[in-house]
Amino acid sequence: MLNSQLLSEVIESQPFPLLFLTISGAHLYGFPSPDSDYDLRGIHVLPVRKILGLYPVRETIEVSENEAGTEIDLVTHDVKKFFTLLLKRNGYVLEQLYSPLIIKTTPEHRQLKAIASNCITRHHYHHYRGFASNQWQLFTKGDVYRIKPLLYIYRVLLTGIHLMNTGRIEANLITLNQEFDLSLVNSLIAIKKEESEKTLLKEINLKFHQQEYERLQRELETAFSNSNLPDNPSAKPELNHLLVKLRGVGQRFFR
Repeated sequence: MLNSQLLSEVIESQPFPLLFLTISGAHLYGFPSPDSDYDLRGIHVLPVRKILGLYPVRETIEVSENEAGTEIDLVTHDVKKFFTLLLKRNGYVLEQLYSPLIIKTTPEHRQLKAIASNCITRHHYHHYRGFASNQWQLFTKGDVYRIKPLLYIYRVLLTGIHLMNTGRIEANLITLNQEFDLSLVNSLIAIKKEESEKTLLKEINLKFHQQEYERLQRELETAFSNSNLPDNPSAKPELNHLLVKLRGVGQRFFR
C-alpha cells in the first residue's frame, strides 16, 4: 500500500477539491505484481467560475509519474462528467466508486455510493461481456500468453455474473472465486503476485481456458436474462440535486 506521506502529497497536489480518491486496477482486483503501478481514480469538483467562463473546461485530469520509486497513474473526472458516466452502463466508474481501497473520502462520497445503487442496471452486462471479449482477443493474440489478460478475463466475467445476480459490485477476484471456486484461478493469482506485470505463462492448456471463457460467457448471458435489475437508472434527480449542491459549496467544503 502507498505510504501515508506520499498519499498526502498526492492529495495536496491536486488542483481542485476531491470528492473521493480510491485505488483501482490490479490492487483492487486482488492480483498486484511487485512492479504494478497504483491506479488512483476519483472525482474532483471544478469551481463555478471555470464552468461559467468562456474558456474550454478540462473535465478529466490524468497524471502519470514516479514518486519515490512508486509508479502512480491518477485519473479524476469532474463531478458532472462522473455522474454522466454513472447514468450509462459503465462498470469502470462503479468499481472506482465502490472500491474499498479508499485514499480520500467525504460525506458526499458516502452519499453518492447510496445514490449510485440506483444507477446499476441489467444492461451493465454489455460492459462486462465486451470487456471480456476484448481481453480474450488480447490474450490469444500471437504465440505467447501473458497471465495478466487471462486474469482480467476471469475477473470481469465473474464481476459481471455476480452483479447480474446480486446487484452488487465486487471486483476482487480472490473474493469472487470464494463463490465460484474456479480451478487454477488461485494459482494464477499467486504467480502474478510473485512475478511481474508482463509475466508469461510457461505452460498453458489453451483449450481448457477457452472452454472456461465460453462457459462463463454463457453463464453471464443467462444471468443477464434472469436478472431482476432494472432496465434503466432511476438516480438522475438525486444526482442532479447533489451536483447542484457541490457546485455551490465545492471550494470551501472540501479541505
